[in-house]
Amino acid sequence: MAHIIEFTGTVLAGPDQEQSGLWAVDDLLTFQRPPGSPDVVLDGWVLPGFVDAHCHIGLGPAGAVDDDVAHAQAMTDRDAGTLLVRDAGVVSDTRWLQHLPEVPRIIRAGRHIARARRYLRNFAVDVEPEGLVEAVRKQARSGDGWVKLVGDWIDRDAGDLAPSFPAAAVRDAVCAAHDEGARVTAHCFGEDSLDDMLDAGIDCIEHATGLLPRHVPRLVEQQVPIVPTLINIATFPDIAAQAEPKFPRYAAHMRALWERRNERVLEAHEAGVQIFAGTDAGSVILHGRIADEILALHAAGLPAAAAVDAACWGARRWLGADGIAEGASADVVLCSEDPRENPGTIRELRAVVLRGRVVARNKLKLQVI
Repeated sequence: MAHIIEFTGTVLAGPDQEQSGLWAVDDLLTFQRPPGSPDVVLDGWVLPGFVDAHCHIGLGPAGAVDDDVAHAQAMTDRDAGTLLVRDAGVVSDTRWLQHLPEVPRIIRAGRHIARARRYLRNFAVDVEPEGLVEAVRKQARSGDGWVKLVGDWIDRDAGDLAPSFPAAAVRDAVCAAHDEGARVTAHCFGEDSLDDMLDAGIDCIEHATGLLPRHVPRLVEQQVPIVPTLINIATFPDIAAQAEPKFPRYAAHMRALWERRNERVLEAHEAGVQIFAGTDAGSVILHGRIADEILALHAAGLPAAAAVDAACWGARRWLGADGIAEGASADVVLCSEDPRENPGTIRELRAVVLRGRVVARNKLKLQVI
């Protein structure tokens, strides 16, 4: 016998698309009333499950974590409403998690690819420029359609941020990834690395704190989205304070990037750059903070509907994932109020439904038949 959930509230199939009358039959959504009585009735504002577009399940401050920790990270994200994760680089092979029905769906990117001795220890595949193309091809083949480059990091000789690889090597690497059928995203804190990435035909930019007016029209024209990871950028003052004694120029640069973070995100949004929500959980950022990132985007000036869209309808469309549609996977969250009017309602979701099963509840108006 089929397991049926009836959703009696307002269904937001899109940021401007209100509907009523939605059911989950086993693991699929339908707008057609199924025969028989529902097993569960849920009331509230129904949205597609949130997307964390920059998350590291399986990664900790020292690198790879044990399987039980990786599983707990995934469950923490799930219970906060994140039902789709775009992995943005992880040391261990997490494909085993993709076979577990209780965890969010994960789109993997394989390991970070960084310049040797120019990134966090135990995180990345470390290569010199002549080895970049080969490393990109390998990670493209081991992931789910994404490759992650570390585009810049502190150059200790220069005492400041600097691009990790020569522009020509980046162009060849992006071309190689595309040849393998993968998209490329890049960690970019500074200004100069953005020029090289855009010249190379990059598909996405992480952080983008070095965004300048010259970059914005190129991002729009090339349809390159950014994932600002604002709750991670909030750590920049601490990074600067730790670096100050040895690298004062770098410390001043990081503070300046932090001070202009919100202004740059708003300018990008108003110009038409696509912006998606990502927490950067897994290194210094705790898992389960997608609501904080959405609200940080709103605090930066994005309208509430746009901030929610950055982790919901738009993010799913960008990644080629189902939203709320006939026959789509029953992966939804329920809010007590309209999040487009009161985005703070996403902090305490009434319910989280994954693959047609209620997996998390909070002060839920729930009727079990």
